[in-house]
Amino acid sequence: MRWGLIICCSVLMATCAQPPSLLDEILSLGELRVITRNSPTTFYTGSNGPEGPEYDLITGFATFINVKLKLETADRFADLIGTVESGRSHIAAAGLTVTPERAARVDFGPSYNDVKQLLIYKLGTGRPRTVEDLLGKKLEVVAGTSYVETLKNIQSLHPELVWTENPNADIAELLVNVSSQEIDYTVADSSLFKVYQNYVPEIRIGFELTMGDSLAWAFPKRHDRSLIERAEQYFEFIKKNGDLDRVRDRYYSHSKRFDYVGTRRFIRDYNRVLPRYRQFFERAALNRNIDWRLLAAIGYQESRWDPMAISPTGVRGIMMLTNNTANVVGIDDRIDPAQSIHGGAKYLEQIKERLPSTINEPDRTWFALASYNVGYGHVQDARIITRQMGKEPDLWVHVKKNLPLLTQHSWYSKTKHGYARGWEPVMYVENIRNYYDILTWLTEGRDNKPNIGTPTVAMHDEKNRHKVPILF
Repeated sequence: MRWGLIICCSVLMATCAQPPSLLDEILSLGELRVITRNSPTTFYTGSNGPEGPEYDLITGFATFINVKLKLETADRFADLIGTVESGRSHIAAAGLTVTPERAARVDFGPSYNDVKQLLIYKLGTGRPRTVEDLLGKKLEVVAGTSYVETLKNIQSLHPELVWTENPNADIAELLVNVSSQEIDYTVADSSLFKVYQNYVPEIRIGFELTMGDSLAWAFPKRHDRSLIERAEQYFEFIKKNGDLDRVRDRYYSHSKRFDYVGTRRFIRDYNRVLPRYRQFFERAALNRNIDWRLLAAIGYQESRWDPMAISPTGVRGIMMLTNNTANVVGIDDRIDPAQSIHGGAKYLEQIKERLPSTINEPDRTWFALASYNVGYGHVQDARIITRQMGKEPDLWVHVKKNLPLLTQHSWYSKTKHGYARGWEPVMYVENIRNYYDILTWLTEGRDNKPNIGTPTVAMHDEKNRHKVPILF
């Protein structure tokens, strides 16, 4: 009897000593705590709310395990691993490269992308082709990144190689510094290069430092792999249903996302496609002091006048409206051409009305278009930066130079709305202006003269402000 009691107690003690799995803890908590970074390849606030490749993936995982997502951002890249290592976060989802040094501190889940580490230089300065070409040059990288480990490995074979580790900069700033020749070289992985080559077109690839580096989420080292195993099931699921490919295409296939078609194709679509929808553009513009050709230019930029167009984020129709925007402007069928165009015109009008009264035409229209693309809040952030730099925040020509600064941590970390793909609204506005000019030329002599808004535009210089006719 006594031995039976001892055995029973031993079994109970062993059972009680077994802690719950990490997955069970999260399910009981009902919350997945994730640490990430505010950057183009992780998480940021877009025109339709939170987005980013890591945001899309981790949101999907939280839904997959049926818990709420609690997302936090780290100020520095170097803080990510420590936050997971300490247990404050369940996962670090921030485009982390799997390295031996990191693997000694955290566990990694399944790889969801492979990247190369690239040596970046400025076009026209002489392409570096070997490590020897880096000697005696100014090479700077972001501190706490896997690039540092790579350079240390190279240094074991080339002891004369030296570099600087910047703890405060992000990759965008270093790429800009390469472009301005403040530094000679930096290192970036291939996914980041795809993003930033749109913003810093002068940067080029010197040579590859590594190939086939795996990106994965980081998990705390625990007695069990329950959460990692669930993540493996999730990634297997989204690989099979195509969601993973859609995330990659959305954020990295810029040539598809920004397909700036030639004049020949635009004229062909003007003759073949626009006649079906022109009356809808004209009606929508009639009572809004907007030239119908401007609305048509927006529609072409958004969808190429395709009423069935749909984006990876679910925006739809000729004017590519979100469900929320459709509700706000009072339409119930986004793929109906008349409703979509009416909704887009009303939404543009609402944005213009929201802008400060100090912004005159045609700048008012350009600001509204930029807000249509990237979100009103980000445009206001860029106006604040412009004012801080001693420039005129009511002039598009000044603000458009500062919108791309929202890609740089030293700037967007100080703004209300954080990171934005700041070059996109600039390109978006310029593209629409080009389409508008072509439409004006094509309709010359058959329609009224172009009128974006007010029939005159305030022209500014350092000394004078005067009125002149709008000319395009």
